Amino acid sequence: MPDRLARAIAVIEEAAILATRFFHARDTIETRTKRAQDFVSEADTTVEALIRERLAEAFPGEAIVGEEMGGTIGNAYWIIDPIDGTSNFLRGSPLWGISLGFVRDGRPELGVVALPALKQLLAAADGTGLFLNGKPCPRDIPFAEVRLMSLGDSLSDDIDDIAALHTGLRRSGWIVEGFHATSIGLAFTACGILDGHLQKTTTMWDIAGGAVLVREAGLEVRIGHDAASDAYWIAAGTGALIEATERLWPAIATAS
Repeated sequence: MPDRLARAIAVIEEAAILATRFFHARDTIETRTKRAQDFVSEADTTVEALIRERLAEAFPGEAIVGEEMGGTIGNAYWIIDPIDGTSNFLRGSPLWGISLGFVRDGRPELGVVALPALKQLLAAADGTGLFLNGKPCPRDIPFAEVRLMSLGDSLSDDIDDIAALHTGLRRSGWIVEGFHATSIGLAFTACGILDGHLQKTTTMWDIAGGAVLVREAGLEVRIGHDAASDAYWIAAGTGALIEATERLWPAIATAS
């Protein structure tokens, strides 16, 4: 495993311990609302602060951007989602994660995603393959005839547009899951639980870490960016899912 990836893993391992403490004490932590059904908690800000501190120690001088504390996006930077799936976290669902990515020239090239409640940490960098809890993790696909994928959502999405994509996928033979945590959808895709994850509106902090995992697991990853809104989209998964999705969501055919 490359030293750079190992150091990033160590940062997220420590963050996962802290986040787990907050998860077990979630009834007592402070929360506030960014907008309707969009929450931020004391856990989000404290975990991001720890990750920033440890990244600065491990990678001096490198730029850092985070969901809660911002930062300047340049040619190369670390990007953090300290608690992805805050709503799940606050309700006691185990389906939340910590996502860290390193992006160079707009392309994620290193990713670490911790799923603390599931006791899993997935990591990859360009050319490394996928690691699960520190060990190489070839993608295992039990019952490949089960066509299972996840569809992400955003408060910015057009509800009818997402409903049409959901319906089209179902009619194409896919079972469509929804986890409200992008890191879960991408991590589950990388390790073979899902065939893929689609999301029409997302952010770089949501997708940077998980996109690398999926790519290094041998699957296809397409990312697009709308400069006007600064929103991203992602289509990640098997060739069969991407092909089916192109008929329903033609925009993904123009990106790579």
